[in-house]
Amino acid sequence: MATAVLGAGLGLPKATKTRITVKRDLSVRARDGVILRTDHYSPGHDGPAVLIRSPYGRGTVVALLGRLLAERGVHAVVQSCRGTYGSGGRFEPLIHERDDGLDTLAWLRRQPWYAGRLGLIGVSYQGAAHWAIAADAAPDLAAVVAVVTTAAMRDLTYAGEAFSLDTVLTWTELLESQTEPWLTRLIELRRGQPRLTAGFAHLPLAEADRVATGGTVPFFQQWLAEHATGAEYWRDRVFGERLAEVDAPVMMVAGWHDIFLPAQLDDFAVLHEAGHRPSLTIGPWTHGSPGLFAATVRVGVSFLTGHLTGTGTPPAAGTVDVTLTGRGGHRDSWPPAGRATAWYLRPDQGLGAAPVGESAPDTFTYDPAAPTPSIGGPVLVAHRSGPVDNAPLEARPDVLTYTSAPLEHDLTAIGPVYAEIWERSSGPYRDVFVRVCEVDGAGVSRNVCDGLVRVAPGRFDEDADGVTRVTVPLWPIGHVFRAGHRLRVQVSGGAHPRWSRNPGTGEPLGAAVTLRATEREIFHDAARRSAVYLPVEIQS
Repeated sequence: MATAVLGAGLGLPKATKTRITVKRDLSVRARDGVILRTDHYSPGHDGPAVLIRSPYGRGTVVALLGRLLAERGVHAVVQSCRGTYGSGGRFEPLIHERDDGLDTLAWLRRQPWYAGRLGLIGVSYQGAAHWAIAADAAPDLAAVVAVVTTAAMRDLTYAGEAFSLDTVLTWTELLESQTEPWLTRLIELRRGQPRLTAGFAHLPLAEADRVATGGTVPFFQQWLAEHATGAEYWRDRVFGERLAEVDAPVMMVAGWHDIFLPAQLDDFAVLHEAGHRPSLTIGPWTHGSPGLFAATVRVGVSFLTGHLTGTGTPPAAGTVDVTLTGRGGHRDSWPPAGRATAWYLRPDQGLGAAPVGESAPDTFTYDPAAPTPSIGGPVLVAHRSGPVDNAPLEARPDVLTYTSAPLEHDLTAIGPVYAEIWERSSGPYRDVFVRVCEVDGAGVSRNVCDGLVRVAPGRFDEDADGVTRVTVPLWPIGHVFRAGHRLRVQVSGGAHPRWSRNPGTGEPLGAAVTLRATEREIFHDAARRSAVYLPVEIQS
């Protein structure tokens, strides 16, 4: 009954089976002898299969997907990743997913009911586990649905070459708490997760996992230690180098306020530039939001059943459905033709399309002992994510704001966003955070996109005066700023705990305990034109 109501509500292809068979806790043996626990949702006849490999269990959403697919004539195979929910071995993120996934495909090929056509669907980590095998799954692979995920998880972990503390520690706590009694977990959630909050605030970071979870978590320790660009640790844990080899139809589902968006759109570009025609859906979603769930089921089931069974009408290759935020609207290409348009910071806390002449820099102090907080934006937990009122942030003395005059016309910006900030610091180790907001007629400032980069000696060039031009990639955008509203740009020295605070000392990431405040100068004169570059849509 539930799947019938959901299928009708989401406009899914009509179910062809009213009765399905579910076999639980099947044993799939990996090459090293580890048993991977697996559930099988069968339509009762030979046919194609969809594989879902997950570290989050085989119930709830993946069980629902399994039933929806089986009711439409597709075998669904739902497997717990090694070390989770009954599967043997120890969970070590990413390193076993290629071998375990390919061993499961070999198992599938031995099943008498498997017709030789494979689909993959995965959300977040599940999707990364599927990218691990996609290049090697031919000739079986017939369709991939990648939902808020990426083939290159390192990019998310060290966004801007800083450390994505909120996402990583929250995920660590989530995985560790899955073994706790449900009542213990419920009490912790209702109390506002005080252990996790304490972990965010704790130094050194090498102890944060113990504070948040009660124990030391090996992969969290490794991620603190292996943060250097090019670290050997990540070589077998990212799968982007072979992404271009995947020639099966691909559907990507992304959210404007999702943690994976920049890396996911990089994956889309790799496939596109390799001559493939991936499809893309972007909506106003955060990681785990209800709208994202509905889109995953609606788009994913239709795409998979269409390509695997020929029922329904899957979207044509290369179909793009981009829902704009702000005033709204849709676009059918990514990125639409746009022009990188500068909005220059001005000395009167203004923001304009033309730079100014001579002016003194603006100043603030960044103190890691009282770090500039993060509010809203793309984080792992949906209820803390997305657009929010930025008044508490903009009232702080360590946040500079630059605001435009009211817009005379709607301004549509779609595509990549970046900032060039000319800045000088009293210390060589610091972060630069930039956020773009829209200020409505009532003066409420809500974030649209943002980004942060970590600055260290040798990473950016300095001029003769010790001023550094720092390029800050922001999250991509698809937004209509309304006429009468104003643009606002924030510049600050951090966004904690979304990114770990920069201690200002250059100490190792996991060991730093000494905190050093830095005096910061932001320049906007004729020679050093700090600006944010928005991809303004070119009207045809």
